[in-house]
Amino acid sequence: MELIQLTKAEEQVMQYVWKLKETIVKDVVDQFDDPKPAYTTVATVLTVLEKKGFVSRKKIGNTNLFFPAVSKADYTKFQFSSLLKNYFNGSFPKMATFFARENQLDIADLEAILKEAEQELNNDNQKEG
Repeated sequence: MELIQLTKAEEQVMQYVWKLKETIVKDVVDQFDDPKPAYTTVATVLTVLEKKGFVSRKKIGNTNLFFPAVSKADYTKFQFSSLLKNYFNGSFPKMATFFARENQLDIADLEAILKEAEQELNNDNQKEG
């Protein structure tokens, strides 16, 4: 399945579905700060997410139990790849420079990021080996 960009409302509901792992509409509504959205609004968003392939539904009696059909990691990867492609012409160095400048990172911060990235890559390589 090819992932698509979610609307802000869909992504917000999806964040709660990932957090709760299995949920009913009422529990998603309860996650929101006041003023909470209407039950019917959240139910509609969950139905749209189901049509888009992001959630699945299991009927238990009169209740619909929703659970993620797309992992948060897969959607994060999709979002990150889209950001890189659409705003930085696919150049990770350009994106890293932009974020370093915007967040006023100094050399020590950048070195810490590189060290952490190196450790993560080494961990990934060890898992594959």
